[in-house]
Amino acid sequence: MGIFSFAKDIGDKIFNRNKKDAVSVNNEPASVAEPTAQEIANLLLARIQAQNVQVDGLKVSYNSDTDTVTLSGTAQTQADRERARLAVGNVQYVETVIDDIVVATQEPESRFYTVKSGDTLSKIAKEMYGNANDYMKIFDANKPMLSHPDKIYVGQVLRIPA
Repeated sequence: MGIFSFAKDIGDKIFNRNKKDAVSVNNEPASVAEPTAQEIANLLLARIQAQNVQVDGLKVSYNSDTDTVTLSGTAQTQADRERARLAVGNVQYVETVIDDIVVATQEPESRFYTVKSGDTLSKIAKEMYGNANDYMKIFDANKPMLSHPDKIYVGQVLRIPA
């Protein structure tokens, strides 16, 4: 089990919460119903599944009071476990991920890196591996969360494989 912190105010916006500026057709404030914790958990589960992460018996729960996601199931590889964690952690309004996923075959855990202002994958690769040209290792390890090597954002957490 592991508990991992993320920046809750940034990340992919996959559900509408606290939409104070929503406007209806008549230019009057629109009432936007906030999704339930179960609806959010379902969206997060779909996000993991869309990234082709292999976790048997995957369960996702969301606590809206603490913005905490709990993951459980059995992953075939450490990489799948880590990708599931990052898939939900890099979402706006997720502050904590409790990772209760068991790995079928134990492997060393990857390092993780939080993107800072001015970072590029090349710059991160230079810092982590000593060679800026190794940026594709980082890109490949974070696909399909990353769609292009230049599309990273401040606060995003990336998996850095050994």
